[in-house]
Amino acid sequence: MDLAATLTFTVTDDDTAVAVGSGSLPVLGTPRLLAWCEAATCAAIDPTLADGSTSVGTRIQFEHLAASPVGAEVEVTATASYADGRLVRFVVAARHGHGGKVVASGEVTRVVVDAERFLGRL
Repeated sequence: MDLAATLTFTVTDDDTAVAVGSGSLPVLGTPRLLAWCEAATCAAIDPTLADGSTSVGTRIQFEHLAASPVGAEVEVTATASYADGRLVRFVVAARHGHGGKVVASGEVTRVVVDAERFLGRL
């Protein structure tokens, strides 16, 4: 399985811990960084999904290792490390710029579901 994606984001005031309610400092908030990592997993898996299918996040293991100021460029990568049927596990990493200091690392597990059936169960 060769699923991978890299996305690049620039930290704005709306991405800070203050803005997302996860702290009092004007640096990249962990919830936003995690959302960016999940977006990378979606970018990796979405091209492989059948019509009517989507994927949902089911498990996250995540370490936010370094602060990123407003204006910093953050490169996020997701690479599939394990797949079993509908379950796909991704290794995620975030770095300052291209190949810079590691900002975060972890693992995100996604499960492929039929979107209509999934929403019908709510």
